[in-house]
Amino acid sequence: MADEGFKHPRLAAIYDALDPDRSDLDAYVRMVEEFGARRVLDIGCGTGVFALLLADRGIEVVGVDPAGESIDVARGKPGSERVRWICGDATALPPLRVDLATMTANVAQAIVDPRMWQETLRGAYEALRPGGRLLFETRQPARRAWEEWNREESYGVREIPGVGAVESWVQVTEVSCALVTFRWTYVFAADGQVLTSDSTLRFRERQEVEADLVSRGYVVDDVRDAPDRPGREFVFLARRPEAGRV
Repeated sequence: MADEGFKHPRLAAIYDALDPDRSDLDAYVRMVEEFGARRVLDIGCGTGVFALLLADRGIEVVGVDPAGESIDVARGKPGSERVRWICGDATALPPLRVDLATMTANVAQAIVDPRMWQETLRGAYEALRPGGRLLFETRQPARRAWEEWNREESYGVREIPGVGAVESWVQVTEVSCALVTFRWTYVFAADGQVLTSDSTLRFRERQEVEADLVSRGYVVDDVRDAPDRPGREFVFLARRPEAGRV
């Protein structure tokens, strides 16, 4: 189930404008090039920023996301016809044989239900060709990133063409074991409308993620540091083995 920030039409339409710096995706583009991937499945593609970056490089991309409103935004962007967009999730994909499946940003952590997480790993595995790779990131729990998610540090006002000024800030509402819930608030100056979007992320330990991957048949090839946030995230690189090989 997508959060309001992705499925509410008014919020989906301004998502990119509120988060214009997507330099975090540069490392993913480099890894796509590193592995020579020509067919990529972008799980949780949102408004299509990463999928379109790859399509611009001549890569065949399938973008899947449960928020139809975000998919609509993606479809309205230049070059979107080069991407195959699917409204849904990785648990019910059509037959694919991609070289690489990705979950960028908070996508992996946003899958908080253990059963859905396992099914997502299964769906990604089945979408990969033998020898294909799964690539995703998660925040290191020990860094307690949520302690920085407060109004004082996140408050901002952005002037968006055709929309006007929008205030936004985030506040943590609950921390329960590995689950952290937080609320984004948006205030539209044009008409005073206030919208909120609640999200929950699961902070998994490295050993837990590796065990989940192995249980689904993957080989964990590497766990890297995120170059844009060193020491704060795990970047997992797993592989679907070729028949008879590991």
